[in-house]
Amino acid sequence: MFAVYASEPKPDAPLDALVVGERPDPEVPDGWVAVHPTATSLNMHDLWTLRGVGLKSDRFPMILGMDAAGTTADGAPVVIYPLIGDPTWAGDETLDPKRTALTEKYQGTFAEQVVVPAQNAIPLPAELSPIDAAALPTAWLTAYRMLFTKSGLRPGQTMLVQGASGGVSTALVQLGRAAGMTVWVTGRTEEKRKLAETLGAHAVFEPGARLPGRVDAVFESVGDATWNHSMKSVRPGGAIICCGSTSGPNPGADLQRLFFLQIRVEGSTMGTRQELTDLLAFVATTGIRPQIGQQVALTDAKAAFEAMEKGQTAGKIILTAS
Repeated sequence: MFAVYASEPKPDAPLDALVVGERPDPEVPDGWVAVHPTATSLNMHDLWTLRGVGLKSDRFPMILGMDAAGTTADGAPVVIYPLIGDPTWAGDETLDPKRTALTEKYQGTFAEQVVVPAQNAIPLPAELSPIDAAALPTAWLTAYRMLFTKSGLRPGQTMLVQGASGGVSTALVQLGRAAGMTVWVTGRTEEKRKLAETLGAHAVFEPGARLPGRVDAVFESVGDATWNHSMKSVRPGGAIICCGSTSGPNPGADLQRLFFLQIRVEGSTMGTRQELTDLLAFVATTGIRPQIGQQVALTDAKAAFEAMEKGQTAGKIILTAS
């Protein structure tokens, strides 16, 4: 079958490991289903896979892609939930110590077929197109959990999103606005700040700018470059919800401010299958849709990866089957 995959780990030149070609058709174990992707989306996780991060060398070649919307063998439209864990685990899937994401142990979605446990194929709401739905399972699910499960924010409160144009950040802006929050955003360029305004941000600022007031919660995915600003921007008793550290993993913690102002810092990773179901319903009901930065054919995947590596994104990059 046709697939886009990582041939081997290439820590210093990840795109050198990217192959667009043929892979064997997958087997379908009992209790699993084959899904034919109609649309898939890129994540930074795919670049990390090409670098070999979190992946043993004996698991290459590895088909890339965590997200997809498509159809099962009987034609049912579905969205893929990308976390696969211990079948005996009960509760929050993100806390399962044996959990793994697609492309870490199991082959990913950038192919003519992807095989997942039957429960990971979630019905696609009729209101959503496969292209919109393909953008949701990783970036939007991460944002949904950060906002609705972790932050404790209520409508009318103020949130700050650090970084304006990535998949998680644009999702937070749209979800926050739809949920009735006052949304502030920082962005490195005027273009990125304008994008945030277009998506619903009430105010935008340059990185590190002094804000008009302190916010109830800060949403962090940048790390070292923005952490001090996040700590200074949140109100006493407020929260910083962190899902990543793209600029560096070890910022100065400013522990005196942390304990004296009783700031709550909470990590957040992906989301549960139920949260994805709830997210699909929320998006379908509110009418918001993910910001699509680029849409290209799966056969042109290399150009899409190059754009993501260079940071030339203004929302999600979608790969379509045709």
